[in-house]
Amino acid sequence: MPIIDFWFSIGSTYTYLSVMRIEQVEKQTGVRFVWKPFNVRVVMIEMNNVPFVNKPAKAAYMRRDIERRSQMRGLSPKLPAPYPLAELERANRVAIVGAAEGWCPAYVRASYRRWIEQGLPAGNEPNISQSITEAGADVEDVLARADAEEAVAGLVDATNQAKSLGIFGSPTFVVGKEIFWGDDRLEDAISWKNRQAK
Repeated sequence: MPIIDFWFSIGSTYTYLSVMRIEQVEKQTGVRFVWKPFNVRVVMIEMNNVPFVNKPAKAAYMRRDIERRSQMRGLSPKLPAPYPLAELERANRVAIVGAAEGWCPAYVRASYRRWIEQGLPAGNEPNISQSITEAGADVEDVLARADAEEAVAGLVDATNQAKSLGIFGSPTFVVGKEIFWGDDRLEDAISWKNRQAK
């Protein structure tokens, strides 16, 4: 089975589009995606790249673009959603814990649905506890571990690994040494992976 690494950060609005369709893409293509959370905010600050804050025309385009693409996919975003996320790091530390235990995709989908479709910021209550519960994990246990040093260090390590690969945004799909940035590059990543398999 072909495998593609899916690098994402809860807090990226465009990542909503990928998160909500990857499961179906896996069923249609036979590709398996390995979910890899990281802190995109750290990367963007280091690059002096804050994409939408104080950029009203770009922010308006982003919202409309997500609305258009969501409509074509049967999704129901309610934009503008709260942005930026105050608890981005905590949301992604929970994803780090989930990635080690196999419930990361379910948690991330639930978190994005509550954030982008219901206006409940990811990483904050009630989103975070409800999304952990929906993923089948114990809220108190997960939050304690997400706030502990191991998960804090895990997110830093993952972010450093992303930077070492040349990743600068979310979502990013990695095939070998090739990076494909953006939801609109998902199919390109699959095509490239299939070419390498021939």
